[in-house]
Amino acid sequence: MNAPTTDQSMPGWHGRILDNRVIKDLLARIESSGTILSGPSCGSSATVLAGCIHAASEHRPAILVVAHLDQADDAVDQLRSSGFDAMLFPALQVLPGESSLNLDLVSDRLRLARMLHGRHQPGIIVAPVAALMQGIPIAAKLDSMTRQIQVGHTLALDELSHWFFEAGFERVDSVESPGEFAIRGGLIDVFTPGSQLPTRIDLFAEVVESIHEIDLATQASDRRLEHAELMGASIEMLSSDQDMKPMMDFISSSSVTILDDIVEIIEQARGYFDRVEDAGGVLGPPAVLESLAIRSHAIIQCTSDPDDQEFRLPFAPLPEIPEKAQEAFELLRTMSTDGASIILACRDEAEFDRMAQLVAEHVPESNIEIIRSDLASGFIFLEQEGHPLVLVPQHELLHRYASRRRKGLASTRRARDAFLQFVPGDYVVHRDHGIGRFVSLGPIPGEPGDGTQEFLTLEYAGKARLHVPASRIELIQKYVGAGNTRPKLATLGGRRWKKQKEEVEEAVRDLASQMLRIQAAREASPGIRFPVDTTWQREFEADFPFQETEDQLLAIDAVKEDMQRRQPMDRLICGDVGFGKTEVAMRAAFKAVEAGHQVALLVPTTVLADQHERSFGQRFGQYPFRIECLSRFKDQQHQREVIGELSEGKVDILIGTHRLLSKDVRFADLGLVIIDEEQRFGVEHKHRLLQFRATADVLTLSATPIPRTLHMAMLGLRDISALATPPPDRRSIVTEIIQWNDIRIRRAIQRELAREGQVFFVHNRVHDIQRIADRLKSLVPDARILIGHGQMPAQELESVMLSFSRRQADVLLCTSIIESGIDIPTANTIIIDQADLFGLADLHQLRGRVGRHRNRAYCYLVMPEQRQVSQDAMKRLQAVEGFSMLGAGFKIALADLEIRGAGNLLGSEQSGHITAVGYEMYCRLLEEAVADLSHDRRTSPSAVSVDLGVGGAIPRGYIRSDLRRMEAYKRIAEATSESDLDHLETDMSSAWGPIPESTKRLVQLGRLRLAAAAIDVRSIVLHDQDVVFRTLQPEQLKRRLEGVGGSVRQVGQPEADGLQEIFFRPPGAWLEGTSLPGLLRGQLE
Repeated sequence: MNAPTTDQSMPGWHGRILDNRVIKDLLARIESSGTILSGPSCGSSATVLAGCIHAASEHRPAILVVAHLDQADDAVDQLRSSGFDAMLFPALQVLPGESSLNLDLVSDRLRLARMLHGRHQPGIIVAPVAALMQGIPIAAKLDSMTRQIQVGHTLALDELSHWFFEAGFERVDSVESPGEFAIRGGLIDVFTPGSQLPTRIDLFAEVVESIHEIDLATQASDRRLEHAELMGASIEMLSSDQDMKPMMDFISSSSVTILDDIVEIIEQARGYFDRVEDAGGVLGPPAVLESLAIRSHAIIQCTSDPDDQEFRLPFAPLPEIPEKAQEAFELLRTMSTDGASIILACRDEAEFDRMAQLVAEHVPESNIEIIRSDLASGFIFLEQEGHPLVLVPQHELLHRYASRRRKGLASTRRARDAFLQFVPGDYVVHRDHGIGRFVSLGPIPGEPGDGTQEFLTLEYAGKARLHVPASRIELIQKYVGAGNTRPKLATLGGRRWKKQKEEVEEAVRDLASQMLRIQAAREASPGIRFPVDTTWQREFEADFPFQETEDQLLAIDAVKEDMQRRQPMDRLICGDVGFGKTEVAMRAAFKAVEAGHQVALLVPTTVLADQHERSFGQRFGQYPFRIECLSRFKDQQHQREVIGELSEGKVDILIGTHRLLSKDVRFADLGLVIIDEEQRFGVEHKHRLLQFRATADVLTLSATPIPRTLHMAMLGLRDISALATPPPDRRSIVTEIIQWNDIRIRRAIQRELAREGQVFFVHNRVHDIQRIADRLKSLVPDARILIGHGQMPAQELESVMLSFSRRQADVLLCTSIIESGIDIPTANTIIIDQADLFGLADLHQLRGRVGRHRNRAYCYLVMPEQRQVSQDAMKRLQAVEGFSMLGAGFKIALADLEIRGAGNLLGSEQSGHITAVGYEMYCRLLEEAVADLSHDRRTSPSAVSVDLGVGGAIPRGYIRSDLRRMEAYKRIAEATSESDLDHLETDMSSAWGPIPESTKRLVQLGRLRLAAAAIDVRSIVLHDQDVVFRTLQPEQLKRRLEGVGGSVRQVGQPEADGLQEIFFRPPGAWLEGTSLPGLLRGQLE
């Protein structure tokens, strides 16, 4: 055998392992083939061994089999960071016979299957044993399940369309969800399962001219691609066990397989196989091991039993590392003094820099080496000379374990304006005529014209109908009231609407005035001016183990800017569950305590207080700040000690429930108050919170997202930051309404246990919770079940929650005590019993407890067995089920407005006004009142009326979807800048093809409104040969119209609202054809 050679990109310590005599003997033994018993496997040593085996003989691929799914993820990351060609073969996280598959994982499996069929086996394949028990399609079936599309290749459109239907795709007007496709001429849009974004294929005479990703928000073409792989979406096609073979049948016969802990692998394989109801298509553990042994050149079984080890590998586990950083580094110093070589592995540059500083601080004269490597778990390599090599990853040394997300570009898209999405039958509000019912979008039957001019038809009291040009869609909003009763239709031409609107205008003016006074008082109050970021602050932020979203960074910058001003901060951070509000709060807290001030973190529940205590303690562990907690989890003696030391300034951050608001709790120097879910605190606590606001900076966190319309209306009244972008690798949560069914409940729990996860089972009735526990135990006898509810003694509840978070149980049967903030990444299935009894926001919060890890999450809303569900409750459940995409909290908040009303967002006293005019009209009136009181009233382009006898339209044949067409109309009508319209034209031509002339005219009219609004022109009307303007700035308008021929004259006196009429008679040629809007725009700019 040739001497082992090392890959140049491998870390240097791999070479030291390859030079070891035992490893060399093992490599020689591999050449003789057969089964080799070795061990022990410690930490990531088996992963390192797989890399060394592949590196030692480059022609020989390796297969690393592990017991657990997360082990496989970690091993692939580690191998890739060491320069190896490693690929994950994931397990399908579904039990055979079920109707839903994780199509992302299917895509990864098929990609590897295609490589194996093409004899392109990756250097190292990493597979959890469950993945090997599930088959992959043979080559012929794989070809029917996937299509390869390449720029420059020919593509038969009819044949592709037939394939889409055969593969289970659904044809739609515009793609929104995986499994959909759309064809418009030579444009083919398809959303392939497993893809993050849909794909657009542009054909020219059956030749693929270009391939692009699609921006879902605008339907425009985005990043250019050279190649696309389409995968069939049919569940039957993907889950059938026909024409499926074990992956082992296709691997190279020269492969070396490493079984990392054979005993644990067999145990996990048996557990998975036992949970399978129908074993068809699933290999049993013996068959998997036999297949691996037959197909592999050699197979290495790692075992911890020394009596079974043919080769005693030179690996040992790390000693227990102390929790405190100083003691941990002292342990490393001792090991180094005793002759060990210490290597600390850091995943990225920020960890590397921070570790270098910690080493310099704690063990400055040691020979500790720091490297960049994604080492999942540490171990000791015992070299022959007796000087061991100790490999320690940063997260194990500092006890900072996190659910790591794969990095990706954070999306900056926002959910489309949900108020636009009204359908026939919905109540709507017309700005001038009041509440009506939307009937249809389309041309008016029997009207003259070419039929392209579209109108929104509204029905009012007495069956009266109003036809509103689609180009004026900004005059109409969906009606959302503050109650569940149906609104009364307005009477066309009646006075009631005008009176209602005036009353609401007066009320919102009072509200805005009150809020502006509060803000002015705060601006005048002296506060703490915190310093700019220090080196420690930057290091603390660099320690964040995830990638910040763009929204998070904007919110963090806004908070820092507030804290660095002399006036007290009062900022609200709104964001969907799990979108990163806590990290924003931690960075603000760090800035405060580093500057020598104390921080109070107020939370609504004891469980959440305990979780924050642990997460803050872990995040701040490397810094000399003391964090304490006050809640009923703590005994009275401990509370008294903490309160005493708090008043002496010895506690930096105090976390707690409303206990923090007690009179005996006194801070020595309170600088920042963080309030989590303020709306959940009672009226008796509000006064104390107001006192905080007078002196300290206040940061409020809310998981109830604020709709954009209200956010815009409140600009100038309240400092608000909205987090609307999901973190990288957060996936939507599969949400399903089901009747209680023993088989479905058992399968849902078994699927989670099969992928080594945990389950929340929410039953909100304490009196019979034990009966539910007994029933679950009978359904899933091997599951470890804990019960937790708010009526338990504090210590007992704490013990339950801690046991579950430490994975000492499989199912937590509990009340809604888990609703707010509980973060257990391994729990990715939640079953909510009698879900109809929960409010919409409660259901959304409960669902947010899962979906925080890379695994697909599931939420089951269980209907009662023997009780009728109200129509309102069913509507709530359908809203949660329908809005299962990430960031859906924004849409859910709006659905909640429809069902329960908008009153609680703005105070109950405003409910009647919202009901009178509708939610968005209320917000618009509020926005106008703020502008008036702030002397910042400007003419909005959408308020400019234009009637020049030149129409425009978006033909139905151009954009077939009524929703998308109305969207485009609204984007034109509500554009506030030339760039808005430029982007619109780019998006439209990209998504729908060349823009028709009638649509270009519509955009031109939009540009004219922009130019008119800039000089306070409110209307432009063609009257005979004159263009009549009404404006607040007549002199400026007259100057703009000079020098083009024709005549300009001012007529009459200004009206009561200050508007002056200006008559402009343009040259005759201007009135020919359809050029008038463009010519006028040129003069007004």
